Amino acid sequence: MASSASPTAVVIGAGFAGLAAATTLAQAGWQVTLLEKNSGPGGRARVFEAEGFTFDMGPSWYWMPDVFEQYFRRFGKRVADYYELVRLDPSYQVIFEGDDAVDIPASLPALRQLFESLEPGSAARLDEFLAQAKYKYDVGINKFVHLPSRSVTEFIDWEIVKGAVRLDLLQSMAKHARKFFSHPKLLKLIEFPVLFLGATPENTPALYSLMNYADLALGTWYPKGGMHQIVRGMVAVAEELGVKIEYNQQVSEIVVEQGHATGVRTASGFWPASAVVAGADYHHIEQQVLAPEHRHYSPAYWDSRTMAPSSLLFYLGVNRKLAKLLHHNLFFDEDFSRHAHEIYEAPQWPSRPLFYASVPSKTDPTVAPEGQENLFLLIPVAPDLADPEATREKYYNLLMDRLEKHCGHTIREHVVYKRSYAHRDFVSDYHSFKGNAYGLANTLKQTAILKPTLKSKKVDNLYFTGQLTVPGPGVPPSLISGQVVAGEVLKEIKK
Repeated sequence: MASSASPTAVVIGAGFAGLAAATTLAQAGWQVTLLEKNSGPGGRARVFEAEGFTFDMGPSWYWMPDVFEQYFRRFGKRVADYYELVRLDPSYQVIFEGDDAVDIPASLPALRQLFESLEPGSAARLDEFLAQAKYKYDVGINKFVHLPSRSVTEFIDWEIVKGAVRLDLLQSMAKHARKFFSHPKLLKLIEFPVLFLGATPENTPALYSLMNYADLALGTWYPKGGMHQIVRGMVAVAEELGVKIEYNQQVSEIVVEQGHATGVRTASGFWPASAVVAGADYHHIEQQVLAPEHRHYSPAYWDSRTMAPSSLLFYLGVNRKLAKLLHHNLFFDEDFSRHAHEIYEAPQWPSRPLFYASVPSKTDPTVAPEGQENLFLLIPVAPDLADPEATREKYYNLLMDRLEKHCGHTIREHVVYKRSYAHRDFVSDYHSFKGNAYGLANTLKQTAILKPTLKSKKVDNLYFTGQLTVPGPGVPPSLISGQVVAGEVLKEIKK
């Protein structure tokens, strides 16, 4: 436990990054207060219940299980202490044009057979592709993303230097994938992670094929009870180490005196701090909470950033079972490149969107009443769009038309609970810049030291963590981000 003489930290935001930062500082003996704007923890990974259904509000894919194990191990715990993991097999289903559904098997031998059936000779090329992706994963996730990326000198490391070519930072994901595969279905399968989470494959460094290794080799998992079980586990560890979590505490000001943050203000009063770590939306904290003289980026800088997609989400309770759907379902039955164009190059509501359908009740009966289904729908869309109810309803019906066609039965008349969520909700709940869902796109010009810095350039004890800084979007990167920023605080602010 921290002593009365221990330094104090205020962490803003109880998402994955904020929880990780707070817990890491507390383990080092700091007195840590975590201030959360909303009524519960998790940030975008919050949870809500309605009509007997339990809905995870955001992340639904559990990839990179090693990152979660490493996190809990840091505090002498195990993932199994907090939730039970189930590996999904098939990992997910992809629906192509003409209602052609392909199940992606969990086992590599079965996956090789699938690739070979679509494109003769591709099984051997898959082996080579995944071997390269494994190298990127091993170096990228275990070394590269743990760097604070505050100086180019951090990257003068023999393992990174000697492997620079193999990390494929200068080649695009699109070109890299086409060196191995030519079948349109295989290319969609390889490119979908970067389209949904980052940028177009043409603008994403081939380094991010490491996500294919996470997907196809390490597998897709599910924590029983839902993704929020991760958050519950993290909160339990944080509180055990003495982190004080205060909910319904929106930070209105970071008090700065002579270039040093003395603490933060909320409606409840002043919270003193030796260091402030902002895990809330970076743009909001830097451009709206900080006084103008303490901001280190301009509005023009932020407007020039390439954002990852936002999302239009539907949380649905359905009072019947749904045929022909798995836990995870990707509907790629429309033009893949056109949808990417409408997200990144000519931002607009998509004409015929790709979408994702998750039915966690296929795996976990506790998230829906008996005989019913928990259905989560997501369309990746451009950020900074108006999202009136009429637009949401238009896309709801468009998706329902395609779902009912695929399932072969009616769904709409069986929906007993419905909630939509999009840009204005992201802004209202998270102060999300331009209503984004995932942060910054993973382009070369927004990698490592080219991302917004995790340390303020004008306030000597103010730090940033989360999806708008290093290492980037996604749950595992956010977990890592919180630990990395806590490491910087501990190096620079001595007891």
